[in-house]
Amino acid sequence: MDEANFLAGYDPRDYPAVAVTVDVVALTIRDNRLCVLLVERGAPPFAGHRALPGGFVKEESLETAALRELAEETGLTPGDEGPLERVHLEQLKTYGDPGRDPRMRIVSVAYLAFAPHLPEPVAGSDAARAYWVAVDEAKDLAFDHDLILAEGLERARAKLEYTPLATAFVGAEFTVGELRQVYAAVWNEDLHAGNFHRKVLSVPGFVESTGATAARGGERGGPRAKLYRAGDAVSLHPALLRPTREDTVR
Repeated sequence: MDEANFLAGYDPRDYPAVAVTVDVVALTIRDNRLCVLLVERGAPPFAGHRALPGGFVKEESLETAALRELAEETGLTPGDEGPLERVHLEQLKTYGDPGRDPRMRIVSVAYLAFAPHLPEPVAGSDAARAYWVAVDEAKDLAFDHDLILAEGLERARAKLEYTPLATAFVGAEFTVGELRQVYAAVWNEDLHAGNFHRKVLSVPGFVESTGATAARGGERGGPRAKLYRAGDAVSLHPALLRPTREDTVR
């Protein structure tokens, strides 16, 4: 069927207008606290309110739009060598409640992003300010962003149990202690150092030794800790369960 016949009788006014946006739950760890990137909206609706970074999708893929929005708020570009190149980006969920945006029917595809050591953010074109906020202080956000953030956090916490995603929060080489700090910050739980060390090394392919040690002594002034790099595992068997979940799955 040629295009003319395919479009015969088609009138776009017969269909409701729907726009597509992306929202990004960007997480990093600063001062041993899990933080999320927020912007202060510079225009209506919700002018002056905090929100997740995001915007309308242009002539681009959804993932490209998410990376573009993240780049705008971090002051980096997707082609930069450095922190943005180490961002782990995955699609979280689609949000399409008819009343989620007062302007019109807008469907948002949310993305979850992880990266270590992201810089101080700079506000993009549609934001007055941008800043990192500890996740337990990120509340009363615009639109339905409280829900998106909550579901993004649960996805992140669960993925750390069953995948090696925690290594996205540390450098190319790291100590088990540094990895434990990631788990403690994301899960918001205290973790026993010895137990955690034993569990990490018992998971095949999770981490592998570099054969080197850290430049400084280990925790509490002990000997220099061994350095590791991410292994080739794509899932963790056995899983590293949150302490508060261990009893419920036994």
